[in-house]
Amino acid sequence: MRVLYEDDDLLVVDKPAGVVVHPSYKNPDGTLLDALMAQAAAWPPGHRPSIVGRLDKQTSGLVVVAKHAAAHAGLQRALASPHADKIYLAIVRGTPPASAIVDAPLMHDPVDRRRRIVSPDGAPSVTEFSVLESGRGPHGEVSLLRCRLRSGRRHQIRVHAASHGWPIVGDALYGEAIAGVTRHALHAWRVGFMHPSTRVPLTVEAPPPQDFCSLLYSCFAETTSGISGSAFFQFAKNRS
Repeated sequence: MRVLYEDDDLLVVDKPAGVVVHPSYKNPDGTLLDALMAQAAAWPPGHRPSIVGRLDKQTSGLVVVAKHAAAHAGLQRALASPHADKIYLAIVRGTPPASAIVDAPLMHDPVDRRRRIVSPDGAPSVTEFSVLESGRGPHGEVSLLRCRLRSGRRHQIRVHAASHGWPIVGDALYGEAIAGVTRHALHAWRVGFMHPSTRVPLTVEAPPPQDFCSLLYSCFAETTSGISGSAFFQFAKNRS
């Protein structure tokens, strides 16, 4: 667990892919919360970590953590504000339009509870997508997307992208498994919100990890022009 920001009220950590956020019957220990509880042993009395939002096991990137109850309530309000920024990076199959807003309610799949589906009976869910790069590689036509959450439903980006024909590379639940790709290519890259105590805007970024960058670079292996201007691609090239 890498701490990217910390003060008396909260911390923002960079969760690696493969780490579960909360303990469950299948993952009773070794979770992000376990690591936070160990760190909290040095915090003042009455302080205890509580995670505001969560990431899927195979999604890497930013997780916001409150240190006490008042901070948790304040962070919930701050992150639910329309002024909050919750930005992800995703590598998807296909070539989406340059920008798109997907407004599609989501609910549990009544057949498979692991999944979410688009349904008029679901909870309101909105994601903004913009294309950073498109190209071709060993996985066919692929694109690097910037995804901004206007709401925070479980699997929201994965379902919204797949429902429009752009499944995330390596997402076996909503797309297809790919040999050599060990997780879905989704990374929580930037979070920005009003600090609940200081009322000063706070923005934290988590650089994409090595596996994401290596996959990104390989996905565009056959692209010969127009790619060099992307800061994300250059970052991936340097990390691969």
